[in-house]
Amino acid sequence: MGGVMIKAGQFLSSRVDILPPMITQALAGLQDEVPPESLDAIYQIISQELGRSPKEIFAIFEEQPQAAASLGQTHRAWLPDEDGGHAVVVKVQRLGIEQLVETDLSALRVVARWMMLYPPIRRRADVPALVAEFARTTWEELDYVAEADNAERFKEMFVNDPGVHIPSIHRQFSTGRVLTLENVEQIKITDLAAIDAAGIDRSQVANKLVNLYLHQIFEEGFFHADPHPGNLFIRPRARDGNGDRDGNDPPFQLIFVDFGMVGRVPSLVGEQLKELILALALRDARRMVQAYHKLDFFLPGTDLERVEEATARLLDQFWGMSMEELTQVDHSQMHAWALEFRDLLFDMPFQVPQDFIFLGRAIGILSGLATSLDPQFNPWHPIELYGQRMLRQQRRWPGVQEALKIVGETARPLLSLPSHLETFLIQAGRGDLKIKVSPDRSLQRQLRHLELASRRLLWGIVFATLMMTGTLLYINQHTGLGRAGWGMAGVSLLWAMLTGRRRR
Repeated sequence: MGGVMIKAGQFLSSRVDILPPMITQALAGLQDEVPPESLDAIYQIISQELGRSPKEIFAIFEEQPQAAASLGQTHRAWLPDEDGGHAVVVKVQRLGIEQLVETDLSALRVVARWMMLYPPIRRRADVPALVAEFARTTWEELDYVAEADNAERFKEMFVNDPGVHIPSIHRQFSTGRVLTLENVEQIKITDLAAIDAAGIDRSQVANKLVNLYLHQIFEEGFFHADPHPGNLFIRPRARDGNGDRDGNDPPFQLIFVDFGMVGRVPSLVGEQLKELILALALRDARRMVQAYHKLDFFLPGTDLERVEEATARLLDQFWGMSMEELTQVDHSQMHAWALEFRDLLFDMPFQVPQDFIFLGRAIGILSGLATSLDPQFNPWHPIELYGQRMLRQQRRWPGVQEALKIVGETARPLLSLPSHLETFLIQAGRGDLKIKVSPDRSLQRQLRHLELASRRLLWGIVFATLMMTGTLLYINQHTGLGRAGWGMAGVSLLWAMLTGRRRR
């Protein structure tokens, strides 16, 4: 079917974590072995774009394509000596690809409108908006000037990382439909035998790949959105005469190519994604659900408390499992979970935010690649390490770290007051407040604990109010109001303490 449909096949071909080998192997040819465009058509496009034929521009231009993909194909070539004599790859768009893409996208728009007639889909996703986002990015892929810009931005991002290589662009031989770049052809990331033969630890490759994407998504807000196996290579690092590498350089480089499809993470979304990764690293189900909620993953009116219970149970059961273990989970475990939370499965209160179409696709491909490289790959480990690193960075405030530690220990209960108070009031309004009584404790003792908890909540509110009031008055103390304000705050605090003691 060509064009856009090949993109869907490329995505499925990398999902070795969820699809059987017979499917992924059958679709693997779509990664870079699509039937090529005729040589005459390639020559025609290069001549139109660069003003000269390939034989006049390049010292050598291989007629057999290096790889053929959905929107274009690449040919190996060598620049003449006066232009550096470099080995390059010339990427050329397919003849008439614009018309083919427009036809495919028009068909997808029709299907999207049909899908919106089905209420369960209409409630959970704006399918036409998703198709519009897909169309925008597909048209960006057809702009090789934009791709050259993306490649140079990635080169700047990883300029200090010896474990990453981004090919250089030859701008003088590039246009909107022809792109000439450094030839970086190496071991394909799915060529496991060649990786092993080069003495490279595949688990290190999987971890490096995942960590690179954590950096792109959470720190740069700009990521390579098409990491299918045809776009990733591995280059063994050269050794010196003694058989050693310099310093702590990694034993391999990951090489990215094809920067036509990139994803961007808006700043507000990025902050919530960071919150999500921290919650996952801390195994905090409540924090995870709140982050998902702010990212618009839930339909209005969703019972977040119930989702939190389901999330906590999943974390308890599956945290720490490798990809292979996750794919071999006993069906009885999932069956028991499904029975317990069948109300959620029946309601399906989830929706697909528009900003996540390409992020979700990239993460899905990464999951398949990591599993292919290392069936024992543990996806939780790099997430946990990254979350811990984020926490350390947040705490790295010169001169006040010890003070923050003391304040944090004192004020930690206050940080959760707004959400807890909101939950308390909502449940009270609905008449859903519950008191759990353990068999080994009397009701009177339970009520005593409830009274103490309520008093701590009140004290927290009083303390927070006085602290904020005192701070504001202190700022304005030059008006003469500050001292009076601090006096009033002190009297109020003393009265609250005496009252609290009498009641106790």
